[in-house]
Amino acid sequence: MRSTGFRRTLIALSTFSLALTACGGSGDGSAGGKTRITVNCMPPKSAKVDRRFFEEDIASFEKQNPDIDVVAHDAFPCQDPKTFDAKLAGGQMENVFYTYFTDAGHVVDINQAADLTPYVKELKSYSTLSKQLRDIYTVDGKIYGIPRTGYSMGLIYNRKLFEKAGLDPDKPPRTWEEVRADAKRIAELGGGTVGYADYSAQNQGGWHFTAELYSQGGDVVSADGKKATIDTPEARAVLRNLHDMRWVDDSMGSKQLLVINDAQQLMGSGKLGMYLAAPDNLPILVKEKGGNYKDLAIAPMPGGKATLIGGDGYMFQKKDTPAQIRAGLKWLDHMFLTPGKGFLGDYARAKKRHAPVGLPEPRLFTGAADARDQQLKKANANVPVGNYQTFLDGNQKLRMKIEPPHAQQLYSVLDGAVSAVLTKKDADVDQLLKEASDKIDNILARG
Repeated sequence: MRSTGFRRTLIALSTFSLALTACGGSGDGSAGGKTRITVNCMPPKSAKVDRRFFEEDIASFEKQNPDIDVVAHDAFPCQDPKTFDAKLAGGQMENVFYTYFTDAGHVVDINQAADLTPYVKELKSYSTLSKQLRDIYTVDGKIYGIPRTGYSMGLIYNRKLFEKAGLDPDKPPRTWEEVRADAKRIAELGGGTVGYADYSAQNQGGWHFTAELYSQGGDVVSADGKKATIDTPEARAVLRNLHDMRWVDDSMGSKQLLVINDAQQLMGSGKLGMYLAAPDNLPILVKEKGGNYKDLAIAPMPGGKATLIGGDGYMFQKKDTPAQIRAGLKWLDHMFLTPGKGFLGDYARAKKRHAPVGLPEPRLFTGAADARDQQLKKANANVPVGNYQTFLDGNQKLRMKIEPPHAQQLYSVLDGAVSAVLTKKDADVDQLLKEASDKIDNILARG
C-alpha cells in the first residue's frame, strides 16, 4: 500500500482525486533548440501550497537550465493503478514518471523502463541516497529508477491518553505483549476510548497483517516468491494477539472492519490510544482530524525484528533520448534530492508557509548529506521533534522490508483472516491461515 499524503504540507492530498491528465513523451524531446521533458505528480490546483512550491521549483530549474523545458502534469493520485499499465503499453507515459516502490520490478519486466545505468554518474545526489532504497530500483545490476521518498511503519500513540492511563508517554510499548497490556489500560478509561485500532477492510487489513508479521520476524511469501509462508507460528501470533485484544481484553472497541480514515478520526478526536501508521499520518491527524501535535507521538514498530517500508520514486520512459534522460536526472536533483532545497527539502520555505517541518521521515540520505538534511530540518522545525526521537532511534535497529509481490491480491486474501478474528469470537486461527495460504499459493502460481 502507499502511505497517505507523503509530503510535509498544509493540505493533505488524500482529500483530492483528480484524474491523470498526462500525455506521453514528445518524440525526440527537442523543442525550439531545447530538450523538452514531461514529468508527472505535480500537485493539483486544489492543493494550493504544494502546487505553488512545485511551480516555483520548476521555474527556478528552468532559469538555471535554459536549455531544458519542463512540462509538468498534475494528478492525484500520482499513479492510478487502473490506467498505469495502459499508459505504459500505449506509449503515453511521461518522460519521467512516478512509481511506487512495488512497481519497479513490474515496469522492468514488461520492458517499459529506460536503463539509467550509463547516466547515473551525472546524478549528483545518487551516491548520497540510502543504498537500501537505491536497490529497489536496481534489477540484475542495472539501474532503472531513482527513489524520491520513503516511509516506514511505526506505532502512532496519544501521549495524553498514556498519561491518563498511568503509562509513561516517553516509554511506548516495544513488544506486542506490551501493546496489548497498554491498550487494555487505555480502554479501561471508558467513555468510548479505544486502546488499539487496526484495519480489516479494503485490503488494508492485509497490509497491516503483513507489517505485523514482519515485526515478529515472519514473512508472507518465500524468498523466491513462489510459496506462501503464513501458516507459521509468527502469523498465528499476529492473529491470536488481535483476537485476544478484541475479545478477551475488549481493548479494540466493538466497531470493526475499519479502514485508515476510521483510525485517523478516532486518533484525531482523542479517543484512540495507538494504531500502526507512518509519520506522514501526523499532519493529517492535525489538519483534518482535530488532533494536536503535542499529544501525538510515534514509536518504532513493536516486535523488534523488522518494519514494512514503502515509498516512491521516478522511472524514465523507455523511448527517452539520452538528452531527455540527462535533463530528467538534473530535474530530480533540483526538485527532490538536494538537502535543504527543492520541493521536499526547502524547510525554511515550508516553515514560512506554515507547513509542518520536523517530521522524522522521509529520510533518504546517508553520511554528510543526511547530517546536513537533519540539521536544516531541526533548525526550521515547527512540530515537537522530541515526540519522534524514539521512532528514529528504534528504526536504526530494525530490518527494513518492502511489500510482498502481488501485494494487493495477497492483501485481499489476508483481509479475510484479519476481519474474521475481529468480528467472530470463535474464529479458528489455524484454519484461517491454512485457507489463506492455499489461496496465496494459487495467486503466486499464476504469476
